[in-house]
Amino acid sequence: MLPKRIGIDLGTANVLVYVKGRGIVVNEPSVVALANRDNTVVAVGRDAQAMMGRVPQSISVIRPMRDGVIADYLITEAMLRYFINRVVGRFNLIKPEVMVCIPAGVTSVEQRAVRDAAEQAGGRRPVHLVPEPLAAAIGARIPVNSPSGNMVVDIGGGRTEAAVISMYGIVVSESVRVAGDRLDDAITAYIKRRYNLVIGERTAEEMKVAIGAAVPLDPELKMEVRGRDQISGLPKTITVSSSDITAAIQDSLATICSVVRSVLERTPPELASDVIDRGIVLTGGGACLRHIDVLLAQETGVPVHIAENPLDCVAIGAGVALEYLEVIKRSLPTEEETLVASY
Repeated sequence: MLPKRIGIDLGTANVLVYVKGRGIVVNEPSVVALANRDNTVVAVGRDAQAMMGRVPQSISVIRPMRDGVIADYLITEAMLRYFINRVVGRFNLIKPEVMVCIPAGVTSVEQRAVRDAAEQAGGRRPVHLVPEPLAAAIGARIPVNSPSGNMVVDIGGGRTEAAVISMYGIVVSESVRVAGDRLDDAITAYIKRRYNLVIGERTAEEMKVAIGAAVPLDPELKMEVRGRDQISGLPKTITVSSSDITAAIQDSLATICSVVRSVLERTPPELASDVIDRGIVLTGGGACLRHIDVLLAQETGVPVHIAENPLDCVAIGAGVALEYLEVIKRSLPTEEETLVASY
């Protein structure tokens, strides 16, 4: 049976598609490989990611999403069409109802770009939009329908978003364009500065996953890293420890902590007491960084919990949100209010 409703987490690093009853059916990197001669799509997702840094000049490997919003509209549309067709079939005449996640506080122009891209890619009009923190909270099974304060921090690929949610609505929220990608950039810059070794994006991400930690580890983890020596220009292998990664990403983590503190400071007292009782829930790929919950608990004085499936929460929440569409619509600002807020 073909899915009638799908939820899409259109992330900077990955695209996830959720179908009710089937769970996550697509989990692929947000990467597209194009042939430069005629702009045709060569590969999408994991196949395209495997080409990063390894292709001739005739092929461009592009990440069409930047900082949680669309950076290249046409390529995002082509990528969405590919994933939607994989789920519902290329020749299916009945278009599915689609819910796409967007960062909280994006402008009306950015919202319209996401909606138009999803509609052109095969979603039924109108395509529905839901703020990522709300979708993450629903996907993490937080009781967002009750009149009590629940705080969620979603650390994705391009943005970190912190929000306090009550009655299907966002009471206080703040986002910053510091997340997984910025951590990778910080690691690349640190290794270049300290060891005179040039490494690629994927190597930096592999280091973050393998030995990265938000606070110093005891005992330390170590990893061999290969790159190009800046002085000799020749390939070189070095050993990097987890303390190097912790030192590299400390500034970015400090920015994330300040966003969380800022939201807590602006939370109404009644809801703040609920947050202290219930704690902060972490979602997104950044929640998988070792001891990120320990660091945030130290910085805020509030208990911090990592969601059961942090990577899947936003996509699952987008799919489930379609069942509460009218209630969620009532709690969201109108397009006119979003336009005013963006100026």
